Amino acid sequence: MNQPPSVFMNSVSKRRMCTSIAVISLALGAATLIGGCVSPAPQPASMRDPQADFHAYKTFGWDAAASGNASGQPLSILDSNIRAAIANDLKGKGYEEAAAGTAPDLIVSFGTARAEKVKNSPVRIGVGMGSWGGSSGGSVGVSSSGVKNVNEGTLVVHAIDRARNAEVWTGHVSRDLGHGNVEPALVQNAVAELLRAFPAHGGQP
Repeated sequence: MNQPPSVFMNSVSKRRMCTSIAVISLALGAATLIGGCVSPAPQPASMRDPQADFHAYKTFGWDAAASGNASGQPLSILDSNIRAAIANDLKGKGYEEAAAGTAPDLIVSFGTARAEKVKNSPVRIGVGMGSWGGSSGGSVGVSSSGVKNVNEGTLVVHAIDRARNAEVWTGHVSRDLGHGNVEPALVQNAVAELLRAFPAHGGQP
C-alpha cells in the first residue's frame, strides 16, 4: 500500500534533516580538528632578574648608543614610535622619564629585526547538500589555498640597572607586518602586550 503524499514528504523531510545535521556535525568536527592544528600567534616572552629591587627604580632613560644618538644619527620614524610607546607604557606603570642631563635609575634600549617567513593561509571548509528528495546527500570539502610569504617584525626591549650595570628585564615580541608600512597602532599594541609583564613601580606587574 502506497503512503499518502504527505507521509512521503514528511519522510523525505526527515531524511534531509538528518543528512543536514550529519553534514553540519561533520563540518564542525573538521573545523575543530583543523583549528587544533593551526599554530597560535607567538606570545611575548620575557625574563626578570629575581634579585632586582623594582621598589628602588623611579626613573628611566634611553641608551644613547642603542638609539643612535651617540653617532649623531637621527631617530627613524619607526624608532620614534617605538620609543614613544615604551615611554607611555612605563609612565603608566608609575615610572618617570629622567630629565635631560640627569642619571636615570633604569636605562632602556630596544632593537628591531625584520624577516620573511612562510605562513599557511586559511583553510576553507565547503559544505555540499544533496538535491531535494535525494536518498542521500551531503559532503564536506576541505581545501587549502596554499602558503604565502609574510614579513615578521621582532621587537626586543632591555632594561638595565644603571648603578649595577646589570640587565634586570628583557623581553621580545613578534608580529606579522604584511608588506606595507608599520602603523603606529601596531607598534603600540605590540609594546603594550610585551610590557604587560614589566613590573610596575613598586615591583608588581
